[in-house]
Amino acid sequence: MLIREFVDQDWSQVWPIIEEVIRAQETFVYDPAMTAEQSYGMWVEAAPGRTVVAVDGERVLGTAKMGPNRPGPGAHISTASFMVAADARGRGVGTALCRDALTWARQQGYAGMQFNAVAEGNRSAVELYLREGFTMVGTVPGAFQHPTLGRVGLHVMYLEF
Repeated sequence: MLIREFVDQDWSQVWPIIEEVIRAQETFVYDPAMTAEQSYGMWVEAAPGRTVVAVDGERVLGTAKMGPNRPGPGAHISTASFMVAADARGRGVGTALCRDALTWARQQGYAGMQFNAVAEGNRSAVELYLREGFTMVGTVPGAFQHPTLGRVGLHVMYLEF
């Protein structure tokens, strides 16, 4: 598996991953009716941000976006988001994408990385972030409407560099 910069030709494989994730409504707070065009504008980061894909040969297994968490006085803290194709989960793609984002953020001089809305029911992501050194800063109770679990919390997670 190789992680490389996103190029426009990747979109035909990235959009189905995003579409599947947002339509499932289990992990991201994105509008499930979002179109490919709307998703492109939301997912593909302009500088100083970055968007990458994890590929196996020509196949995109997952994607990540990263950049400043907030503008202005909050721009010294980075953030990132990760999506992995359903049939590629459990193979280390998310871990590789997370580590790539952390390496990039450190190289860019960010002071830390913050995740603003990690769905409590997304146990694999929560466990991954804890393994990578993130701490749970807090949880907004019932802030995420999961399709089968009902209202679950959204965690704010942080890793200081």
